[in-house]
Amino acid sequence: MFDFRKSSLILAVLAAASLTSVSLASAQSVYDGRNAQMLLVSPEGDILDYVPEAGEVMISRDRMGRTVLIDRMGNLVATEIPAESYYPPRQRGGNRGLPGVYDPYSEPAPAPRGWDDDVTTASIPDVDPRDSLPLDGLPQDMPYGGPDLPAPADTAPARTVTPEIPVKSNLSRLEITALQAFLDREGISPGVIDGKMGQNVNKAIVAWEQMTGETLDPNNADDILERLRLSGGLAIKSYTITAGDAAGPFVASIPDDYAHKAQLPALSYTSTAEMLAERFHMDEGYLRELNPGVDFSIPGTTIKVVEPGPYKKGNVARIVANKGLKQVFAYGEDGGLIAAYPASIGSADTPSPSGTVTIERIALNPGYTYNPKINFQQGNNTQVLQIPPGPNGPVGTVWLALSKPTYGIHGTPEPSKIGRTQSHGCIRLTNWDATELAKMVKSGVTVEFVE
Repeated sequence: MFDFRKSSLILAVLAAASLTSVSLASAQSVYDGRNAQMLLVSPEGDILDYVPEAGEVMISRDRMGRTVLIDRMGNLVATEIPAESYYPPRQRGGNRGLPGVYDPYSEPAPAPRGWDDDVTTASIPDVDPRDSLPLDGLPQDMPYGGPDLPAPADTAPARTVTPEIPVKSNLSRLEITALQAFLDREGISPGVIDGKMGQNVNKAIVAWEQMTGETLDPNNADDILERLRLSGGLAIKSYTITAGDAAGPFVASIPDDYAHKAQLPALSYTSTAEMLAERFHMDEGYLRELNPGVDFSIPGTTIKVVEPGPYKKGNVARIVANKGLKQVFAYGEDGGLIAAYPASIGSADTPSPSGTVTIERIALNPGYTYNPKINFQQGNNTQVLQIPPGPNGPVGTVWLALSKPTYGIHGTPEPSKIGRTQSHGCIRLTNWDATELAKMVKSGVTVEFVE
């Protein structure tokens, strides 16, 4: 078990927004030694494109002594490295056999002038448990490290890269919200709707164009507004909080310790705001920004929310989980694309499967079984624990069990991190995307993992 310690160095990182403005080009500019700074680097070797909020991550050290950020689920969020030691992952040497996965211990890139090339970006070996099927057919944890990794291959395919969509710098958050809402209504999920452009939105635009054969210009606000009008109306609507909304049930907080989780009646939402944000496919922080000073616990309060539209309908015959894109594609029997979702799919330490498997079981609102006799031991928990269901449970509100034991497609208690952090080997979606997909599949549907 890691000893999570606070570091004054990393606290400064969490408090400063300057890291979000560090581009790949600016990181490369330090190779000449004129600029010394620290960077937060994702497990894939990319510069982190956001600053984790204080309280959302824990601070630790990996076995190489570097400062790392771990989220509440135990997933590696970022590793702190000196900027002069950073080298873009697409220019590094080949990996050691995990197709499509960046190997943190592969041969490093040539050292910049004046520096020893002895630092690489990496995820933490053996930190995260792996989601697996419990004794009763629902998910539970796997031991640290998981199964043996495949033997190194001679060559590895190149990483899949999402095309960058040219976007005007003066697009407002409401214009981006309109774009996100339209894509969501089309069944091409941008993940949480937060009024911000990013890779999840870029991927959704590309997938929508593949599905329709049309071109979607995010800079054409008039076109997007017209598409919204035809698909259900404007992106933002008024909503009045009901007595049922305010009543919950809610829990005060979600504990980290599994023994404490097991004592709760359910891993429910912690507030009306969290519940409403998920209902309307929004980032909770963005919901609060749209409604400054509002007390969401008071029935009768009118607030502004996004109108995502109804769930997409269809019969999904085949699913493709693209590890490189961090995106899941759902196809009909005719081969046409029905839906696409951003996803967290495995990690370097706990890779997802390869090849093709099938969906065996579908469970809505699943529980979670912790068994230290066959899994890792968390803290002082030595007994089997039944973790109750709920949207803040380890697998969210959905579990689609795959034919490969221990793997599944499931939801998440932290939708804003989908596509940004890694999973324990499974396919992790937002709860609403996982629910939509669950309603369109049945046992026997194939799931193909591609690089």
